[in-house]
Amino acid sequence: MKALQYLNKYFLKYKYRLLLGIVIAICSNFLSLQVPQLIRKSVNIAEDYKNGTVTDLTVVKAELLNNILLIIGAALLAGFFTFLMRQMIIVTSRLIEFDLKNEIYQQYQRLSLNFYKKNRTGDLMNRISEDVSKVRMYFGPAIMYTMNMLVLFVIAIIRMYSIDTTLTNYTLLPLPILSISIYVLSRVINKRSTIVQQYLSILTANAQETFSGISILKSYGIESKTMVEFENLSNTAKEKNINLYMAQALFSPLMILLIGLSNILVIYIGGLRFIQGEISLGVIAEFILYVNMLTWPVAVVGWVTSIIQQAEASQKRINEFLEQKPEIVNNNTNSSQIEGTIEFKKVSFTYDDTNITALKNINFKLEKGKTLAILGNTGSGKSTILSLIARLYDVDSGKILIDGNEIETINLNDLRQSIGFVPQEAFLFSDTIKNNIKFGDENASDEKIEQAAKDAYIHHNIIEFNKGYDTYVGERGVTLSGGQKQRVSIARSIIKSPKILIFDDCLSAVDTETEEIILNNLYKVSKNKTTIIVSHRVSSVKNADTIIVLDNGSIIQQGSHNELINKKGYYKELYEQQLLEKEI
Repeated sequence: MKALQYLNKYFLKYKYRLLLGIVIAICSNFLSLQVPQLIRKSVNIAEDYKNGTVTDLTVVKAELLNNILLIIGAALLAGFFTFLMRQMIIVTSRLIEFDLKNEIYQQYQRLSLNFYKKNRTGDLMNRISEDVSKVRMYFGPAIMYTMNMLVLFVIAIIRMYSIDTTLTNYTLLPLPILSISIYVLSRVINKRSTIVQQYLSILTANAQETFSGISILKSYGIESKTMVEFENLSNTAKEKNINLYMAQALFSPLMILLIGLSNILVIYIGGLRFIQGEISLGVIAEFILYVNMLTWPVAVVGWVTSIIQQAEASQKRINEFLEQKPEIVNNNTNSSQIEGTIEFKKVSFTYDDTNITALKNINFKLEKGKTLAILGNTGSGKSTILSLIARLYDVDSGKILIDGNEIETINLNDLRQSIGFVPQEAFLFSDTIKNNIKFGDENASDEKIEQAAKDAYIHHNIIEFNKGYDTYVGERGVTLSGGQKQRVSIARSIIKSPKILIFDDCLSAVDTETEEIILNNLYKVSKNKTTIIVSHRVSSVKNADTIIVLDNGSIIQQGSHNELINKKGYYKELYEQQLLEKEI
């Protein structure tokens, strides 16, 4: 149970609720255990009347009626305390589930971008949902039934020994077999639970990828192929689940067998001792009740053990992510004022997951309020520069300076708050268009939202929708065209009014006329803001103060539009080629 030790902090946080639940459990079981004594007294007085020891039938009836009322009262009070116990312990388990999910989610937020490139979304989702649910069972039912079992066992066995030591010893004879069986089966369940959760993650990841890429699957007509793959995964997962539940299924029959043996021993040994006059008939009845009252707690030992083993396996998987350290950490908790001057000094960077060197000895300086444009072929390192400016990664060598300060020394939150980023692949949330734009400024007025949409040249499209700005865009903005998604994403960055604006080839899905309108608007909006534009079109970058051309991670050309079109090289060739295409 090493993995579950991580959760001890939650025991401390909710210790008073759990301790109160345990006290209530003791009260409930204490009341329940009054019933066998009352049954013994009732049987004994009936036996005394039959044997002639007690001759007054009125006394016998009064005693029996009194015992019946006490039994009913004890049962009702025990039920009430059981209700309170569940309110304490089960509700506490839900509170801990809430806390643990939030802790995992916060850890997901802290972890660096590189972590998400190495792990599948389905697996992340499974660990915060299914695995946490397994752990909750450890805090709820497992604790509650364990407390019940321990309290019931301790009180019942003490009473049994106080009545008859010999009969108690015979009654408890099957317990060592029970202990060994639990130990062996729990080890098997732990291993099989881990495998089941792993396959559940694989299934979740497969389903998530299928749903995300459903348009591609349908376009290529490979639905049947993916169905076969999912069916194969499902069958494997089913077999692993069957193996797990086969092991779990051994518990109940084993418990019932051992309890049955205890009953047989009580009846046989108790019968012999009754014949010899060493115990009364009421004691045998009391012992049978004790044994059967212990049936459920003993039977539940297997279930609780299974819960704990599954929780251990799940918490081990959760700990793998909780123990991950973010590669990008905030080294400065003090507020940092960002003005917008950006400088790269001999910056090189290699992606550790692919070992591809994306940037080699990059040098440039962008003054506050100026515009930098970056061109280059696919894979030349354009997007990597943008990621480094937002400090989604740290450089391998060289320095990135923001306003003359090394980027690692700047408050990370302030840095990212000062950046308005429009990615190459526009991402919209499953919400209204208005809320997607307000993501850049949650306090924005309707007028400000509309102005941002107009600047992004998407307002005229939005008002044509039935619900206008209240139109839901669907998951990942699936209900909008590629160009519309890009323009909503641009509006989101504009409304933020950041010090630094970054546009990563965000006009690739619009035509040249629309591009010209948006660019003219952007130049007005980005006035006095540091702006970086990545594009494949010369028309998008020609008005920039500085243009750099990348090839294979290195800067091969740098200068203004007028300077570069007068030099032989990539930029001039691209300019002439696109000019010819426009004329044609």
